[in-house]
Amino acid sequence: MGISIWQLLIVLGIVILLFGTKKLRNIGGDLGGAIRGFKKSMNEDDKKDDDPDAIADDADAKAHEARAEEKPRDKSHS
Repeated sequence: MGISIWQLLIVLGIVILLFGTKKLRNIGGDLGGAIRGFKKSMNEDDKKDDDPDAIADDADAKAHEARAEEKPRDKSHS
């Protein structure tokens, strides 16, 4: 009771008729990008767990970003 090749081709044909090839290509590209991003983040987390210096470097980078985002206060309105 498996799915035959003809049944798969019929389902594929219906999907192409409903969505079109451009939409399916965009969905495939988006899905591939999401999977690549997920794998990349997983690899970065594994590297951070193995390297204690990476944790300190990450904390330093976040602190630097926070200081850069702070807006200087205007003292003329005091």
